[in-house]
Parts: sequence; structure tokens; C-alpha cells
Amino acid sequence: MQAGGSREQEARNYLEKHRIMELLSYLTSALLFFRPEKPREYLISILERLRIAKITGVAFPFFMDHSNIVAMFEMMDTSSKGTISFVQYKEALKTLGLLNKDEVLIDDGHIITLDKFRAEVNKRTEEIWSSF
Repeated sequence: MQAGGSREQEARNYLEKHRIMELLSYLTSALLFFRPEKPREYLISILERLRIAKITGVAFPFFMDHSNIVAMFEMMDTSSKGTISFVQYKEALKTLGLLNKDEVLIDDGHIITLDKFRAEVNKRTEEIWSSF
């Protein structure tokens, strides 16, 4: 049993070190968001752009541009108050693959505005892609 547990831990460490689960979560979110006709080709194109960005040092283009972030925020802001709840905010980050399953967000009681939502999406995206 010890050997099996050790291999399992090695596998977990490998996935964690290379942020594979975050990458897979991001790729899955992109697929569900865009629903491309040819999903395999779409995934290959994302990975190729990531490789080129890494080689050239150019920032990777995130699939959620300003208009997509605004549209997502507006879908959650059903009463058009210009704010969303903390729960909506947290779920949106999960849906986008930008929230680690083990990560705990603490509700500081502040409202979540479009500006805060956009800033957090952009910041987390940059953190994820810079680590690959």
C-alpha cells in the first residue's frame, strides 16, 4: 500500500507543480463558453498560442475580452443594480476556471462591481498563464 500511496502523491505533486488542473479547467471553460464546431482544433489552437506566447514572452490572449466579461456580469446582475453577490462572483470565477478548488475566498462584505469583477478576472488570468 505504501508504494501505491507514494505514486499517488508523486502524481498529485506533478499535477500541482505544472498547474495541469488549472490548465484543464481553463480549457474546459473556454470550450463551454465558445462551443466551437471543432473542439479539438480549438483546443490545439489555444495550446499553440500558449506555446508561442511562452517562447516570445508576449502575454497570452485571454478568451474573455472586455465585452465577454461585461456580458457575463450583466447576466448575473439580473436587477441591473450594477453589482453582483459574492456567491455569484465566486461561482463565475469557478466557471471560468479561475478559482482553485482548494482556494477559499472570504466575503469581505464589499459589493462586487463590474470594475472589481473585471479586474479580478484579468488578474487571475494573468497569474495562471504566466505560470505555464
